[in-house]
Amino acid sequence: MSLLVLGSVAFDDVRTPAGTRVRVLGGSATYFAWAASTLVRTDLVAAVGRDFPDEFMQLLRGRGIGLDGLVKMEDVDTFHWSGRYGEDLNVAQTNWVRLNVLGRWKPVVPRDLQARPFVFLANDSPANQIAALEQLGRPRLCLCDTRDLWISQDRAQLEQVLARTDGIVLNDGEARQLTGERNLIRAAGRLHRLGSRIAVIKKGEHGAFLSMEGRGFALPAYPVSEVVDPTGAGDSFAGGLMGWLARHGETDFKALKHAMLAGTITASFCVEDFSLDRLKSLAHAAFERRMNEFRQFLAL
Repeated sequence: MSLLVLGSVAFDDVRTPAGTRVRVLGGSATYFAWAASTLVRTDLVAAVGRDFPDEFMQLLRGRGIGLDGLVKMEDVDTFHWSGRYGEDLNVAQTNWVRLNVLGRWKPVVPRDLQARPFVFLANDSPANQIAALEQLGRPRLCLCDTRDLWISQDRAQLEQVLARTDGIVLNDGEARQLTGERNLIRAAGRLHRLGSRIAVIKKGEHGAFLSMEGRGFALPAYPVSEVVDPTGAGDSFAGGLMGWLARHGETDFKALKHAMLAGTITASFCVEDFSLDRLKSLAHAAFERRMNEFRQFLAL
């Protein structure tokens, strides 16, 4: 099977208690694609600007990520985010955001990618997500992500996205904001009523919760001894989750439970260093070892 992701490729400026990095490679689709490609062929639909360096392009290509859908716009700069983390690494404080290409880009899905059976709409405007959906065939599974900005400013189109996809992966704060429910069980029920057959709610260091077809499943986070940089952890979780589903070609409740485990393990590697630095060296064998360790950790 193969996997398609639409989202952002960005420069990140990040400060955490462990240090600072400037203009490192980031973006929702970048983290997702890198994580998913550990498990399955992954193609990327996104845009970068004139300042996007060839070394970053070669890095993505060397990972085996399909770049036929990555557009380089020569009259605008790449999306750039600056943020910081304090002692509470679950909360990112945004310093500033320069949308640049994201303020102008309209997604075009290459014809050869339009029939991909597994699709993930990573964080992007609902308008761009709808534009991508209108170019796709009938994917076997399509999940989406969102963020607080779109929930507050573009809720009507976001609800259209929920109605046209199979499910959503979002964090607990976004789930509460979108549904108006403080309790995550009730929030998941509200997401189902909005059209999401599958609801995966990420809870940072406290793990994740799955609700599907009247059943629920909760999984703790993998115990990491030192978190260096949590940027991209949620996108890496989604990449591991969708990568596992696409690799095995399964979409039922049991498969989603195993996929959540894969997502949790992928995110645990991501947070161990800045940007993609830890994921760059992640081999499938190391991924499988940590998966097996965590299964033993969870055994009663």
